[in-house]
This record gives sequence, structure tokens and C-alpha cells, in this order.
Amino acid sequence: MDLEFSIKVFKQYFNFACSHFLIFKDGTREPLHGHNYRIAIDGKAPRLVGDMVFDFLDIKPIVREICNELDHHLLLPKDNSLLKFEIQKDSIKILPPDGSIFIIPAQDVVFLPLANTSAERLAIYIGNEVSKRLLARFNFSFQSLTVEVEETPGQSAVITLTQEDASLVGIQPGNQDAFC
Repeated sequence: MDLEFSIKVFKQYFNFACSHFLIFKDGTREPLHGHNYRIAIDGKAPRLVGDMVFDFLDIKPIVREICNELDHHLLLPKDNSLLKFEIQKDSIKILPPDGSIFIIPAQDVVFLPLANTSAERLAIYIGNEVSKRLLARFNFSFQSLTVEVEETPGQSAVITLTQEDASLVGIQPGNQDAFC
């Protein structure tokens, strides 16, 4: 009998409120605005270890930690070639290609290793962070990890990362025994 196991975790506190704007291919940008994001994750494994896919008590703090790191910040994509930044003493000067200028206190900004801060890219970032932290803390990797980022009710981006995707998003898997 071939069974597939998974855990799905979505808690009330898997949320963060933040601001962002997208830079489009033609160099235009959308207005600075914010969302109240909610996160859900679904991790799959081919077998149970100790009668569980993974302990809920161990994964919930990781997702909450990532949400807390993003909460109440301006999210900026450090890998967007069209967006320029000047790091000043206590502030970040943001220079979009449309000629506008933003100056934001440095403590209010989180730079993300992304080309843009779309819900799709945030899902990749969160999936990557969950995977890296699970590996570092528990030497564990899901066979696949699906991350849903809801930016408004009824409007979500979903990404599924597999073990094969690990090298594409910077996850360095441990030994094969770590993969359930």
C-alpha cells in the first residue's frame, strides 16, 4: 500500500502586516501599500517517523518566528536590478526607476533576497526559510513543502518546493536520512 502523509498548519498567529510595492518589468511601480498576510504550510513525507510526519510543536514556532521577522516592516527586494538603495546612518534611501524617492528609518525595513515582493515571491522566501530552519534545527526536510501566502481574503499565492528545488532556492539538504 503506497501512502502519502502530510501535515497542514495554519494558525491564527501565522500572520504579518507589512508594506511593500512592486517594480514591474517596464520600470513602473505600484503605489506603496500594505497587506495583512496570512500563512499556511503543508509538508509532505513518504513515511512516518515515530508515527508523525513532523511534530506540530516544533514547526509552529518556526513559522511564527518568520512571520514576526516580517511584521510591521517595509519589505524591500534586494535583488531587483531596477531598484536602487542608499544606506544612510539611520535610514534607507529608496530610489525606484520612476524617479520617486523614499527615505525610511532603517529599523522599519527588511531586505529580502528576492527580485520583487509579490505574494508569489514571499511564498518562495517563507518556504525557503522554513526549510532551512527545519534542516538546521532538526536535520529534517519535507519531501515537498507547500506554502500559501494570502494577501487578502480569497486572494493567495501558493508555491510547492520539492527536494529537487532545494538547490534552486538555496537550501542545502543534509544526508538522505534527513528526508522523511
